[in-house]
Amino acid sequence: MVFNSIHFAIFLPIVFAIYWLLRRNLRLQNLFVVLASYVFYGWWDWHFLILIAFTSFCSWGSGLLIGKSLAQPSIKGRSKFWLWLNIAINLGILVVFKYYDFFVSSFAGMFGIDASHHLLNVILPVGISFYTFQALSYSIDVYRGRIAPTKDPIAFFAYVAFFPQLVAGPIERATNLLPQFEKARTFDYHEAVEGSRRILWGLFKKMVVADNCAIYVDQVWNQMADGANPSGSTLVLAAILFAFQIYGDFSGYSDIAIGTAKLFGINLKDNFLTPYFSRSVAEFWKRWHISLNTWFVDYVYIPLGGSRPKVDESRESRVERTIKLITIRNTFVIFLLSGLWHGANWTYVTWGLYHALLFVPLILMGATKKYRDTATWRQISQMLLTFGLVVIGWIIFRAPSIAEACQFMAAICDKSLLSAPWLMNRAFYVPLFIGLMIMLVGDWFGREKGFGLAWISDKPAVVRIAVYYAIVVMIYFWQCQETIQFIYFQF
Repeated sequence: MVFNSIHFAIFLPIVFAIYWLLRRNLRLQNLFVVLASYVFYGWWDWHFLILIAFTSFCSWGSGLLIGKSLAQPSIKGRSKFWLWLNIAINLGILVVFKYYDFFVSSFAGMFGIDASHHLLNVILPVGISFYTFQALSYSIDVYRGRIAPTKDPIAFFAYVAFFPQLVAGPIERATNLLPQFEKARTFDYHEAVEGSRRILWGLFKKMVVADNCAIYVDQVWNQMADGANPSGSTLVLAAILFAFQIYGDFSGYSDIAIGTAKLFGINLKDNFLTPYFSRSVAEFWKRWHISLNTWFVDYVYIPLGGSRPKVDESRESRVERTIKLITIRNTFVIFLLSGLWHGANWTYVTWGLYHALLFVPLILMGATKKYRDTATWRQISQMLLTFGLVVIGWIIFRAPSIAEACQFMAAICDKSLLSAPWLMNRAFYVPLFIGLMIMLVGDWFGREKGFGLAWISDKPAVVRIAVYYAIVVMIYFWQCQETIQFIYFQF
């Protein structure tokens, strides 16, 4: 089930009504959340419900065993065993479904071996990377003492499977989301209004901006695949539109997820904070897919030593250089893992390594600082440069293969770059570029409050209603006629 479907439009109000009717019985309300979430997820393929239930059970059980071991000094050492067993089980499932065929075919290809008979050819379960990481964070946090193990399996199953963020995040932490399922929720009208406003903004970004960008982007890439030679300017326009497509698509999903959760008295963390207004790649990664990036920082980067590793300080002349080298190493590790997390393709790995390389000069110059929220000409030029570097990365990300990514970028460096890009009919561009401008202006004015429509919350009622109706009308008339899946469903 997808957010921009008639099925979800029927599903949501029914679940909302029953959920609040059960508000006097927390356990029954949580059980209903689990059932509703499983219906939502099983809409694609009910067979994979067994997988998410198994992941939830293993992580919940490991939390109890870890907590029990930590509480008894005589068996405290067993806590690490239970932790690593749960990590092995969950990552093992992820590897089998997502990476087995990729690694086998890649290894076989190196030696010219036909690996077709050794491939599993299994369907990738929707959202498996998201809920696996969410489940893993719980057992790790229990082991670290950040959260007490829960004895309530229903609350925990609701935490893993909560339907608004189940398929494409944000990747929540047990320290934030689980306690919200362990206590009674009350309906808050103002939070519900804020949530509805955010849902509307997310639908606008997905249906008006992202999906219309996708039409142009897909046609250009299909032309390349068919052997055509689009002009350099056409390829540049396609690359820029893909940057807005993936942002409108993914951040739009996050907005809908966060807004929907508010309707149920649940607060999810922000996943995007106007990333295309970043003034460096380091700032971009503090604003883009925040839940994944902080996950890797907390559970991989910092354990490796982060940017403050322990070094032999007796050799003062080498301390600073050693720290920077270790920081660079750790940065490459998390970007390599981030690329792999996105998918079983060398393009994702290359995309991750590309961003790691962009970090190297920033680390060497100590330029990973925070910026003041201003817009001087210097900072505007920094934003444009950062956006350009990110767009190059998106070409690698979007390409079916590294060879095709190189072909795409080589074709840009042609004299046809100065020609006019290939254009579709006028009726296509008017809604697309108006939608883009509205999204960017909304993001700029709403940047301090988390999303584009937040800035109208304190405006007169007549202004708010006019804006709502205008957006609804634009969604109705300018939505893409094709049903385009959310990009991050494949991850």
